[in-house]
Amino acid sequence: MGINKVIIIAEAGVNHNGDINLAKKLIDIASGAGVDYVKFQTWITEELIDKSAPKAEYQKLNDGEATSQYEMLKALELSFGQFRELKSYCDKKNVGFLSTPDEEKSLDFLVDDLGVELIKVGSGEVTNIPYLRKIGNKKKDVILSTGMSNLGDVELAYNTLLDAGAKNVALLHCTSNYPAPYNSVNLKAMLTLREAFKTDVGYSDHTEGIAVSLAAVALGATIIEKHFTIDKTLPGPDHKASMDPNELKALVVEIRNIEMALSGNGKKEIQISEKEIKSVVTKGIYLLYDIKEGEIITENMLVCRRPAKFIASNQFDLIVGKKVSRNINKGNSLKLSDIDFD
Repeated sequence: MGINKVIIIAEAGVNHNGDINLAKKLIDIASGAGVDYVKFQTWITEELIDKSAPKAEYQKLNDGEATSQYEMLKALELSFGQFRELKSYCDKKNVGFLSTPDEEKSLDFLVDDLGVELIKVGSGEVTNIPYLRKIGNKKKDVILSTGMSNLGDVELAYNTLLDAGAKNVALLHCTSNYPAPYNSVNLKAMLTLREAFKTDVGYSDHTEGIAVSLAAVALGATIIEKHFTIDKTLPGPDHKASMDPNELKALVVEIRNIEMALSGNGKKEIQISEKEIKSVVTKGIYLLYDIKEGEIITENMLVCRRPAKFIASNQFDLIVGKKVSRNINKGNSLKLSDIDFD
């Protein structure tokens, strides 16, 4: 994709609780925070899941409702018409719209109807080779999350997408747990993905707080995706593991700060902003005693003090053992013209 800045994806996911007005409030929050994209999830429940499918443990714990996964998802489902409205609202709010298509009809809708140019694929599809071929056939840029997979799984998925026609495929390292314990993050695996596939990599963050996302950026992530909500106490499967609005704003600010910190040329050199301070705190060489013309300078005659008016303290060894060319009173800072180097 040739990403030249960190793409920040605010994952609204299903935190709209099936309410389009809440979805719009989430777009307001994401736009106000300055993210690049706000992302939802699009599916037709009957096309996605068998009615016998159980909830994941985190869904049971976070949702607190005695419903099946089918019933939960049906209650959270938004219609295609509502997604058209959300896409228009994102355009109005000047924030990019994304949604993960969870089955083929939703894929066709997002690409062929809404005209999205970027397809985000969830970790659950890494081994869904027939579906990945359909995604690749759309000939769009793809971001693929890689939770619950090993390097071989990722390789097959990555190649399948490209072979089917995807323009570019970026990879997100991910631990698919909500929230993901810090000791399960294995963040260096993101670097393994970059080395193995020579493509843009990033991190889909399910940990609590923003620290791991910031660490990922410092390590070279070009995409960060993280769930957010308007209120962590709302009912639903993902609110508790999401950022609140203040955390989202902080994430954006700190990522942009890290980008600036990493933007230098890599040379170890004095920065423009340091020069004034350097002139104040760098020490120079001063005399502790009066010294007469022709007298040899010894170490015990000298002291290093701020500021370095003429000769900096790193020239100490250069002048010890040399003669002075004039009488100099104690307390004065030595000048090169005071030293006889012959």
